[in-house]
Amino acid sequence: MKVIIIEDENLAIKRLIKMIAGTDNNMEIVATLRSISESVNWLKAHQAPELIFMDIELADGQCFEIFNQVTVTSPVIFTTSYDQYMLRAFEVNSLDYLLKPVEPEKLAQALNKHKTIQAHYASRTSPNMNVARLLNDLRENLDKHQYRKRFLVKSGNKLVSIQTEDIAYFFREGRITFFKTFTNSKYITDYTLEELQEEMLDPADFFRINRSTLVCIKSVKTIENFPGNRLHLDLVPAFDKDSIVSREKVSEFKDWIGK
Repeated sequence: MKVIIIEDENLAIKRLIKMIAGTDNNMEIVATLRSISESVNWLKAHQAPELIFMDIELADGQCFEIFNQVTVTSPVIFTTSYDQYMLRAFEVNSLDYLLKPVEPEKLAQALNKHKTIQAHYASRTSPNMNVARLLNDLRENLDKHQYRKRFLVKSGNKLVSIQTEDIAYFFREGRITFFKTFTNSKYITDYTLEELQEEMLDPADFFRINRSTLVCIKSVKTIENFPGNRLHLDLVPAFDKDSIVSREKVSEFKDWIGK
């Protein structure tokens, strides 16, 4: 199996090559590419490999620019230090998404997934058609249910990963979006409420009660009627603003909370 690695860190390249060799000795690494431009030139000049390992943050930008400049038909296993690009990765040929430092067990699982899918779509008459079907099915199946499991946020000079299930509510103050955890810790997130609602959060768990607040169903302690045919929510942890379900959302909110 011919494989390429797109990665700009020497140590990461060496570690990945060693792990691949220790996991599957039938893989031939035909190129290691360190930038968007180098990757685009290589993909234009060579036959598509059977698998690509790809970091997201490269020296000259994010790897998604590669897909804008050349047609990539190979499945991709992303290897990255950042978890916030997961949904975007699954829009562009992602077979799996491994966070650095890549664990040997996770790599083995990703390669086994690739073998299983290859076998399922193997065809003696039209392999190219089945590669296209493979990638299309991956996108459709993953896009339907791949909600964010965690958020990477700043805490002082450090980055911390917060599980989505630990978040009580998101809210907007001016142009900045924050969230609070059930332990009452407050963090800034780079995403808008629209992006969170439409792309990242499971609608069974989170509901946008008004223009500035998204709440987790587990954070709703009590519900009271409020003037103007609205509802007032008592949230856990306590919110320092009135948590009002807007009038046009009341009916939908009652359906959601009652499921």
